[in-house]
Amino acid sequence: MDIHFIDLLIFITYLIFMLGVGVYFMNKNKSKDDYYVGGRNMSASHIGLSVVATDVGGGFSIGLGGLGFLMGLSGSWMLFTGLLGAWISAVFLIPKVYPIAKKNHFLTFPQSLAHHYNVKVALIAGIISLIGYIGFTSSQILAGAKLASATFPSISITDAVLIMGVIAVVYTVIGGIKAVIYTDTIQWIILMVGLIGIGIPIAFIEIGGWTAIKETLPASFLSLSNITFIDMFNWIITIVPIWFVGMTLYQRIYACKDEKTAKKAWKIAGLFEYPIMAFMGVALGLFSRVAFEQGMFSSIGYAPGTEMDAELGLPLLLRSILPVGLMGLMMSAYFSAIMSTADSCLMAASGNLTTDIFGYFKKSISIKNSQIITFFIGGLAILLATMMQNVLELMLYSYAFMVSGLLVPVLGTLVLKKPSSTAAFYAMISGGLTTLILIILEVKLPFGLDANFFGITLSALVFSIIQFTRKEK
Repeated sequence: MDIHFIDLLIFITYLIFMLGVGVYFMNKNKSKDDYYVGGRNMSASHIGLSVVATDVGGGFSIGLGGLGFLMGLSGSWMLFTGLLGAWISAVFLIPKVYPIAKKNHFLTFPQSLAHHYNVKVALIAGIISLIGYIGFTSSQILAGAKLASATFPSISITDAVLIMGVIAVVYTVIGGIKAVIYTDTIQWIILMVGLIGIGIPIAFIEIGGWTAIKETLPASFLSLSNITFIDMFNWIITIVPIWFVGMTLYQRIYACKDEKTAKKAWKIAGLFEYPIMAFMGVALGLFSRVAFEQGMFSSIGYAPGTEMDAELGLPLLLRSILPVGLMGLMMSAYFSAIMSTADSCLMAASGNLTTDIFGYFKKSISIKNSQIITFFIGGLAILLATMMQNVLELMLYSYAFMVSGLLVPVLGTLVLKKPSSTAAFYAMISGGLTTLILIILEVKLPFGLDANFFGITLSALVFSIIQFTRKEK
């Protein structure tokens, strides 16, 4: 189906509004503190919504909808790990990180590692984080483009990449972290209104309501116990560590006006992840499975019984049920979800390059040059998204390297008085490489455990052996 003029007008208005937020904050950035950490005076509500928009937004349409399609309501447990990560880090990480960051005016996550270890450890962490976040930015743009193309066939994947990429990069470049955080808040509200007010109720009615759901799907889809222990364990070791090593999250901790605000923001983010977003996401995925089984997608080429990518269920459902006008609003909600993650990842990558890598070589970067660097990183991310169709898989490797490599050194700063820089360095390399090798070689792991488990375990062993057997010079 082609996009109706009204839908296109609604969507263009939304994009112009996002750019307007960036322009508004353009002249308010007087220093790198303003550009990267919002002047360190942001409120809990804005930070909390920005955190959840960044963490859930980009993967929402893809991951949760796909889980709901495949396993029903039990897929919501994936975001329970987000609640766990948010609240655990509020109790253990923020009280340790915030006072030191405020005293030393930190802008990035690796600067925290430099404080506890040394600048070489921070440099390696900065490189790992930079690679990961360039990839994350690119993967979000590409994933969103694929979803938009599935929902709106008249837009090609390349066109969707360029539209979303350019808009996200431009308002991030000119507005900095404040533009990102405020647009995240707006984008989150658009997404919530779109799902609660449009997507969920219309889909529920169109598929035939509760009776149709029970008649079409197995009882396991409506159960919260349709999940194995290993699946839950793998989600925990994959998602909870994000809250301890994510550059986007550290920037938001630093942006809060005080420690109490940061803790409150993290508690808000946790509650929005679970139960609010968790159940809305899997419910729409579940609805799309009902629609698929009912033959609603047959005219699009996906008849009941045929193979279909579970993550396409949600966009195909919306494409099938939404009338003119509401399609434009949901299209805006889609782009909101993706861009709220892409812009944050772009700011993180920029901070890593300007502060952690150039800073290591004693290069001082002005705010204007920071904007130029952010622009070029964004351009690289867009280029990757247009040229590399397997970028999502490659970026999962970057993410695995980051989590497996950086988690143990961070935990070392939380529990040890004098953590070893040598231990941190080798733990980062050994943990990250172990996970990468296991993924790339597609090694069949025992008990269905995730490669991250073995990377983190080896990282912890290496760190412990060096920490307790070798004296730091």
